[in-house]
Amino acid sequence: MSIRREAARYAALALGAAILAFGLYNVHSQSHITEGGVLGMTLLLEHWLGISPAVSEAVLDVICYVLGLRYLGRAFLPHALTATGCFALFYAFNERIGPVLPDLGDVPLLAAAAGGVFVGVGVGLVVRAGGAAGGDDALALVLSKKLGWKLPAAYLATDLTVLLLSLSYIPPVKIACSLVTVTISSFLIGRLEGRGGAGRTAR
Repeated sequence: MSIRREAARYAALALGAAILAFGLYNVHSQSHITEGGVLGMTLLLEHWLGISPAVSEAVLDVICYVLGLRYLGRAFLPHALTATGCFALFYAFNERIGPVLPDLGDVPLLAAAAGGVFVGVGVGLVVRAGGAAGGDDALALVLSKKLGWKLPAAYLATDLTVLLLSLSYIPPVKIACSLVTVTISSFLIGRLEGRGGAGRTAR
């Protein structure tokens, strides 16, 4: 692969991570609209333990990558870790400057739709570049391999588990809106991934 092509890939990874971090901080975190998988878990940890997603995302992703390293392949790992590191840096940057979008907490359906777009486009760009925006890829592969589940079922299981746990601090109506976010983001990720032909749907 040429240097220019590889540089373009890393630029796409960084751009996708930046869009994801912006949406997660300015929409999801401010309006209490959550995501499934690792992204949703970072918001859960932020609420109950006060741990910034800039930290928890990196830690959870590394754990998932270690568990699934044998299934991801060595060529995948540098791209995945790049996206994870960029997300952490961009999220910390957003925390430093504070919210720049209006609080959409009073219009949860709008927040869910906007959040789904940010997550879908951000993760989609990362996946199209051959990386992963979170450790969900690795975790889903491990579940699929160890339990004999189909991969979509493994993704659904992690999403629903996190959404159910999120009922501990998010009202049921907003969890329902979170299902809208998951649906929109999944659709956009699939569309972007299909155009790029690289990677695998991850959230």
